[in-house]
Amino acid sequence: MARYTGPKTKIARKFGEPIFGADKVLSRKNYPPGQHGVNKRRKTSEYGIQLREKQKAKYTYGVLEKQFHNLFNKASRTKGITGEVLLQLLEARLDNVVYRLGIAPTRAAARQLVLHRHITVNGSVVNIASYNVSPGDVVAVRERSKSLEVIADALAGFNHSKYPWLEWDETAKAGKLLHIPAREDIPENIKEQLIVELYSK
Repeated sequence: MARYTGPKTKIARKFGEPIFGADKVLSRKNYPPGQHGVNKRRKTSEYGIQLREKQKAKYTYGVLEKQFHNLFNKASRTKGITGEVLLQLLEARLDNVVYRLGIAPTRAAARQLVLHRHITVNGSVVNIASYNVSPGDVVAVRERSKSLEVIADALAGFNHSKYPWLEWDETAKAGKLLHIPAREDIPENIKEQLIVELYSK
C-alpha cells in the first residue's frame, strides 16, 4: 500500500503540531517551513482552512486520499454525527489500535508491525493495517514476536490508563477494545466539522 514517506518534520511545522509524535525541530522552529515561513501573514480562505484540517487528519492517521474519502462516505451513511463517526472509524483501524495500546511508538511503526505479521486479532494473524477492530476484539502481539526489542521498548512505562476504551493484559501482551471511544476521549486536535463542511460543498 502506498503511504506518505516524505519529510515528517516539514509537515508537522506546516500544521504547527507534532502530528507524527514528539519532534525536537518543532520546538525550535514553530513556524511554517519555507523561505517565507517566519513572516507568512497571508490570510487563509475558508476552503483553505477546511482543506488544511482534512490534510491534518490524513497525516495524523496515515491515511491516503482515497481511503479517507471512503471512510467519510461510510461515516456519512452511519447513524450519528458524521464528523465524530469519521474519527471513530479512524480510531478503530488496526494500526491505530496497536499504537494506542502502546505496542508501537508511532502509527507508522504500528503499521509496519501489522504488515510484517506480528499482530493477531482474536488469535488470527491480520496483516491489513486498515482492518476495522470491533468492540470485544482482542488485539495481541504474536507469540513469536513478543521478544522483539521495538515492542518491549514501546511498552516500557507506557500508561495504558490514558485510553479508557482499551483494556491491556501485560502478561498476555494483548489488549481488548471495550467500546468505541466518545469524541471527548479522542485526544487528537482535529476540528472534524470543518472536514464535513469541506465534503459537503
